Order: sequence, then structure tokens, then C-alpha cells
Amino acid sequence: MASAIGAGLIHKGILNPANVWVSGRTDRTHGFWNELGAHPTLKNNEVVSNCDIIFLAVKPHMLDDALSSIIENKTDKFQDKLFVSVLAGVSLDTLYNKLSKIVVLPRIIRSMPNTPMMVGEGITVYCSKYVEPEDLDLIDTLFSYIGISQNVPESLMNAISGLSGCGPAFVYPIIEALADGGVKMGIPRPMATKFAAQVLVGAGKMVLETGRHPGQLKDEVCSPGGTSITGVHAIEVGGVRASMMNAVEAAVNKTNELSSKFN
Repeated sequence: MASAIGAGLIHKGILNPANVWVSGRTDRTHGFWNELGAHPTLKNNEVVSNCDIIFLAVKPHMLDDALSSIIENKTDKFQDKLFVSVLAGVSLDTLYNKLSKIVVLPRIIRSMPNTPMMVGEGITVYCSKYVEPEDLDLIDTLFSYIGISQNVPESLMNAISGLSGCGPAFVYPIIEALADGGVKMGIPRPMATKFAAQVLVGAGKMVLETGRHPGQLKDEVCSPGGTSITGVHAIEVGGVRASMMNAVEAAVNKTNELSSKFN
């Protein structure tokens, strides 16, 4: 997720990579950020020292370990930092308790972005604690450059994580399946994949830009006794709609499980 956020903002020209510091443990991670022109490091406290906005982009169970070296090397310079978490299921209160070991009254934003922000089509929701209005404006502006950004109540964070945070993983198999159908009917694989992906891009834009209900847009494609309604019937027989609903529910339940473990 750190790669999606950083690369998305750098590619858009919003961030100067010379001002970006990233802590990572692998050669692959360091190579990725080196190619972008950023400063990879092995020391988390160097990131906090050199940056005004600190993104916490680790697995929830790794947070304590990631913060330990920062706590050991904390200085008064850390006091004016804004912390932005992308940790699934970790509440603002939990973040506050942990970050209070680094600064007094830490300014914290809890966010849930998704990976399509790397290509400027992401979704980010966020909530906050002890932040200034200008902090929210800044974060909203940053995330809006690489997709849709919205401030939401924390009570919705886990549910939205299961929908938009995990959603790309649910959609990629749909693209692959549509392409497989095209290949089965004789379309070359590269062409089938390209067209299948564009179908989802185009359909999504139709929903967003027309404001019409997806069901209405579906009806506008399906003529009586036609090919599209025949295909829609096949989808219903296959239980695709229920599978998508089940996928979101399962992802939200898993996020809630993580929340109970780490909060």
C-alpha cells in the first residue's frame, strides 16, 4: 500500500521524490524506491526525522516493532509530525495510545486506501483524532489527486475496508473470467484481457458520472430476448451476485476479527 500511495503521488507530480523517505527491509523494496528517486532506509526513526507526514504502512502485528526504534530515538523534533495509518482494523484509540509514547497529543489520521491509487483511480476513506482542520484539508487534497477521498465516521471504517480496500482483489478475477470467456469464443488473449478490463472501467464511469442506479444501467443494455439479458441470466444462475456480497461480508468479518485482536 505504501508503494501505491507514494508511486501514485510521485507519478502525478504531487510529491518530489527527493522529499520522500521510506523504511523497508528488503532489497526489492529499496530498489523500487531508489528507481523513483526517493530515500530508502533501514531506520524508521530516519523517516520520522526527515518527513512532516508519516505514513504507517505495516501489517497490524508489526506496528509495535516498527515503532520501537522510533521510541528509542525520539526527539523534540518528532512533536510536529502528522501520522497517517493505513493499518487494517487498528482503531484511532489504539493508535493514539501507541503514538503517545513518541509525541504528546499525537495528530493521527486513520485511513483505508486501495491499490488503484497507483494509477490515479483509488478510493481512500479516513477519520481522525487530535488533528487540525488544515491537516484534514491536506490529506484530503493528497488523496484526491489519486482518486476519490472521503472523511467518514470511524464506525464505518471496517465495513468500507471490506468493500473498497479489498474490492480490487474481488474484481480482478471478474476481469480474468470475462477475458477467459472471450478466449473461449476465439478472441486472442491480450485483446480479450484489454477489452475485459475496459468494460469494468467504462461501466464504473457510467455509474459515477450519470448518477443512475446500476440496475437501471443494466436494463438499458438488455433488450427483450437479446444477448445481454441471456448473459445476465447465466450470471444469476452462477450466483455471481451472491458471491460478491459474500466476499465483502467475509472481508469485513476478517477486519473485525483483526480489530478485536489489536485494539
